[in-house]
Amino acid sequence: MAKLPLTPKNMLLLCGSANRPLAEEIAEQLDLKLCNVATRRFADGEVFVKIDENVRGRDVYIIQPTNPPAENLIELLLLMDAAKRASAARITAVIPYFGYARQDRKDQGRVAISAKLMANMVSMAGADRVLAIDFHQHQLQGFFDLPVDHLYAAPVFTQYYRQKGLKDIAVVAADVGSAKMARGFAKRLNGSLAIIDKRRTTANVVDAVNVVGEVEGKNCIIPDDMIDTGGTMSEAAHALKALGAKDIYICATHALLSGPAVQRLSEAPVTEVAVTNTIAIPPERMFPALKVLSIAGLLAKVIGYTHSDQSVSSLFD
Repeated sequence: MAKLPLTPKNMLLLCGSANRPLAEEIAEQLDLKLCNVATRRFADGEVFVKIDENVRGRDVYIIQPTNPPAENLIELLLLMDAAKRASAARITAVIPYFGYARQDRKDQGRVAISAKLMANMVSMAGADRVLAIDFHQHQLQGFFDLPVDHLYAAPVFTQYYRQKGLKDIAVVAADVGSAKMARGFAKRLNGSLAIIDKRRTTANVVDAVNVVGEVEGKNCIIPDDMIDTGGTMSEAAHALKALGAKDIYICATHALLSGPAVQRLSEAPVTEVAVTNTIAIPPERMFPALKVLSIAGLLAKVIGYTHSDQSVSSLFD
């Protein structure tokens, strides 16, 4: 992708240690250099950060996903606090993956609403704006008391599947909650829509029960916002294959790939698993069917548009 025409006046781009390769890609797209940041640990494991360039009066963008371990979140908060205390003009937290987002309501007694707590911490640490990709629930935008640009990875996936030239596409929602996302994919890819009636017996244990819609002989695409243990996608793929689906493609924005996910997806009847690089995927979690698409171009455009006060929503029209 060609570099963006941007005048980086007063812009400062820096990142934590959670996903430096993505930040470097974004900086290359913007024709900028990442700001020098010193990050180290004290003997007891505490995180220390120091911004090694002048911040005063500058528009600072801090790129850091907050996937586990929790030090990633702490590092983001410390970087924002350091920028605020160094008199940055504006601080934008670029959070490709917003962790703890699944606990967004009190659905049982004596539990924390961690998504709201995380949003409060980001706000209190000094952020003036948040850029994030595919929140687990859209209502998380309302948890922040500051402007939020909620971005979608769908344009990256739909462009990729158009280039593959797939025919007879059925976009399958892995559960009722992802039906809206699947409908958007189906519209953009001129495919039909199917929904899997999924019942979850316990946390991270899924039992796919029924498929509503026609999938026999079709190339099926199953989109979701994340893959954690892979149970949902694995059961969905087996259910579709049993009903005569042709090739099965899985796509998800955030590749957590926890626990048995790699084994489950490797053994599932899927042609390809496409994810983005919002989270850095370690080599031991890579497998032959995994395809990693870069989200850097989209984030670079959004950062450029934000810095020059242009409409971000126009990128998704």
